[in-house]
Amino acid sequence: MAEEPQSAGGTAQEAGIAHRVPDLGALELLLAVARLGSLGRAAREVGITQPAASSRIRSMERQLGVALVDRSPRGSRLTDAGVLVTDWARRIVEAAEAFDAGAQALRGRRDSRLRVAASMTIAEYLLPGWLIALRAQRPDTAVSLLAGNSAAVAERLLADEADLGFVEGLAAPAGLDSVVIAHDDLIVVVAPSHPWARRRAPLAASELAATPLILREKGSGTRQVLDAALGGLALPLLELSSTTAVKAAAVSGAGPAVLSELALGEELSSHRLVGIPLADVRLHRSLRAVWPTGHRPTGPARDLLTLTRSRA
Repeated sequence: MAEEPQSAGGTAQEAGIAHRVPDLGALELLLAVARLGSLGRAAREVGITQPAASSRIRSMERQLGVALVDRSPRGSRLTDAGVLVTDWARRIVEAAEAFDAGAQALRGRRDSRLRVAASMTIAEYLLPGWLIALRAQRPDTAVSLLAGNSAAVAERLLADEADLGFVEGLAAPAGLDSVVIAHDDLIVVVAPSHPWARRRAPLAASELAATPLILREKGSGTRQVLDAALGGLALPLLELSSTTAVKAAAVSGAGPAVLSELALGEELSSHRLVGIPLADVRLHRSLRAVWPTGHRPTGPARDLLTLTRSRA
């Protein structure tokens, strides 16, 4: 059977990016050189020999086409290009650490001592950072993560399938105690090709309510806030069960979408989506930690709760 051709922008493009971007080990080595000012000390910190570290730096310089490190008997110093690349590298390494923390939680080990249920926006954009901080305090604590909409989080907690939950919305679900850990605004966004992207006047709530929208599903905190603001009159063009899917549909030009500002930083800064000001309504909500009424979190759940409040 003949192999299916690769789609344009698919695997071939991903392979090209992988070829152009240094691996995490090389980026971590560069960060160590920047911090320690010595290639030898950086090599010892990451657990390789100095010749291997020198070879890895030279390989990265060839890959990027710029000099990154000036070497001298007095130590190693970043070039101007090296300083800039190091700033970018730091973001990539931090994102990889957040990814690793989230992925470990999703594996749901059998010996988990902390079961966390979180609504999608919090699970995608806030929880990985909290789990990294918890790991620093409790390195031996195994965490499992159950992600779903706010209604599903409440069901997990009430069924004793989670020790601590996080939801978005106007109020805590019935049967749960809560504490507000942060606040969030929803933003109306469109692709740059949409007529709203060129309008000068803010959008009225009545016009928003009359326009079919790309929405999260019923039961999500995002949908709850929008329905309350528009008196239940929001018209679904598409109903999707993840923030990523809603963003992708909006970027494609399918129609306007309503999403958390937490999820839109990259799309707004790169102008793949345009935020539309609202004239007479504010889509504001609280982010809450929740647990069954009368059962205050203890142990690792209490520690995570404390972390979320202090970091928020």
